[in-house]
Amino acid sequence: MHGIWRDGNDFELLPEASQFLPAMFEAIELARASILIELYLMESGRLASALIDALVRSVERGVMVLLLVDGYGAMGLSRHDRERLEAGGVALRFFNPLGLHSLARNLTRDHRKLVVVDGRIAFTGGFGAVDEFLDAWYEVAVRIRGPVVADWVRLFSRLWDSPLTRGPGPAGLVRGLSTATRAMDGYRGMRGRAIWGQGYRYQAIRHSLHGRVERARRRIWICTPYFAPTFSLRLRLARAARRGVEVRLLLPGEQHDHPGVRYAGQRFYGRLLRAGVRIYEFQPTFIHAKVSLADDWVSLGSCNFDHWSLHWNLEANQEVDDRRFAAEVAALFERHFAASHEIEPRAWARRPLWQRLKEWLFGTLDGMLTRLR
Repeated sequence: MHGIWRDGNDFELLPEASQFLPAMFEAIELARASILIELYLMESGRLASALIDALVRSVERGVMVLLLVDGYGAMGLSRHDRERLEAGGVALRFFNPLGLHSLARNLTRDHRKLVVVDGRIAFTGGFGAVDEFLDAWYEVAVRIRGPVVADWVRLFSRLWDSPLTRGPGPAGLVRGLSTATRAMDGYRGMRGRAIWGQGYRYQAIRHSLHGRVERARRRIWICTPYFAPTFSLRLRLARAARRGVEVRLLLPGEQHDHPGVRYAGQRFYGRLLRAGVRIYEFQPTFIHAKVSLADDWVSLGSCNFDHWSLHWNLEANQEVDDRRFAAEVAALFERHFAASHEIEPRAWARRPLWQRLKEWLFGTLDGMLTRLR
């Protein structure tokens, strides 16, 4: 079930909504056969309205449009917008709508983010169709061309036809969907794979990161908006720093959509700092990107690598093993480190009592939620 490494791809880093949103909308407007979209967050607003307009126009051109959203993450999508989608011919389905069944089932969410156009070009990252991505949250995406796009189509297809997926959009629409992928020759031929996780049942995405952290020799740089790492990941990061690997974490600062998560994660700062891990808190805005860099390997997509995501969510990342792409990601990290406040170990050890109390309070709550198995 592990994602297969494929050569001959073209991966283009698209930092900031000002780059990836126009690129995605352009691809949608140029679609001729099919558009597959899978999102966790979709809420009525400017961005959702623009997306719905673009999808309805695509249907009018004869394009098959399939939209799969999470049943909880799309609760903010109004009835009017749902009716617009259905009336416009968009096949709409919801993953695991909330119901009167087990708590564990309600906690299982589709956190993946994916756009595939004509089976030949794909986008993934941490984006959603909510207005925060227009101007309030910083995000990163990647545009994908080449043989690995077919794996993203297969990943979408399996969930579209899943027993947990409901909605007016019929199952079976994606069976036999053709892909127009070919190996990219020359300079842009890159190696990559689509890798995924399905809560506690299948954690290949976690095992892949652990393996890369353990084998890294030069650098491990991780950007995550919700820093609530598992014990095993914290241990591996500390061990890597002690053996001389440059380990840096890029985390949100005071601008955060869930401040309690930030305080809960800060309870781990002390031990990581003492091990030699460098921690940066991003200042310009809330950084929602999920990017990992280990030597020349990059993982970019939906997964936050926190214990909640790994235990309950369906996640998917694009992994790239290419020196050129890694250099672009490293340069992006460097720019963000420069716009961040680095936590100094001595200053952190002298943090005030009120800060320690918040760490304890939200850390205790986080620990209780973690034990919800």
